[in-house]
Amino acid sequence: MGSPKQLSLYAVPRIPLIKPGDDIAKITSKSLFDVNIRPKDDDVFVIAQKIVSKAQNRYVDLATVVPSQHAKSLAAKVDKDPRLVELILSESVRVVRKNRGILIVEHREGYIMANAGIDRSNVDTANGKELVLLLPRDSNATAKELHSKFVEQFGRRLGVIISDSFGRPWRRGTVGVALGVAGIPALNDLRGKKDLSGYPLKVTETGFADEIASAASLLMGQADEGKPVVLVSGLLARNFSNSKGSLIRPAAEDLFR
Repeated sequence: MGSPKQLSLYAVPRIPLIKPGDDIAKITSKSLFDVNIRPKDDDVFVIAQKIVSKAQNRYVDLATVVPSQHAKSLAAKVDKDPRLVELILSESVRVVRKNRGILIVEHREGYIMANAGIDRSNVDTANGKELVLLLPRDSNATAKELHSKFVEQFGRRLGVIISDSFGRPWRRGTVGVALGVAGIPALNDLRGKKDLSGYPLKVTETGFADEIASAASLLMGQADEGKPVVLVSGLLARNFSNSKGSLIRPAAEDLFR
């Protein structure tokens, strides 16, 4: 198995502002048909988490949130809105780290992330509501649903990644990562293969889906770019050795827990 010699990334144009109930697969397909683009076998759709959450109506009005005493106490320590902290706790299974202005938690789906992924940026406000946006209900299940729709629409062997921007321990800056994956391996297991010197690899697994999500984020941007869907072509997903494990490191392997 070799690496691809060339990759192309295409920001799907004409994606409108997504509203609750919108069919992202249908909208994306129409946008591609309008510009006479058709996906090929092994192409991967990378879809920004934010539009998935909007389509699922994962909005919450902070005015409707009643913070608990625990949320109030924690909010005072981290200098955050107690209502937001209540939402963060409701979406989390534990608090990992806290400091002034920082609240790192383990999300209910296993991600270690700031504020349980709850976001205020690029969230439309209406009628004076204080809206925030939660992560999708089930990122992998949603990716599988989108994957089925794309395969039915185009009749191709395709992949789908729902991506989000993560900060990283020990490094500055956010990068795109995969929250949900369907149709492609999340991990590429290289154990047993040989390096250039002929030595067998013993521990190497590459975060295949994360690498794709990070590349796509270069086109998606983080501000007002308005490019929430990227089509990645040129991958060799069929030739990869799919590790059956999740992208999330199990607790037993977490040396920093």
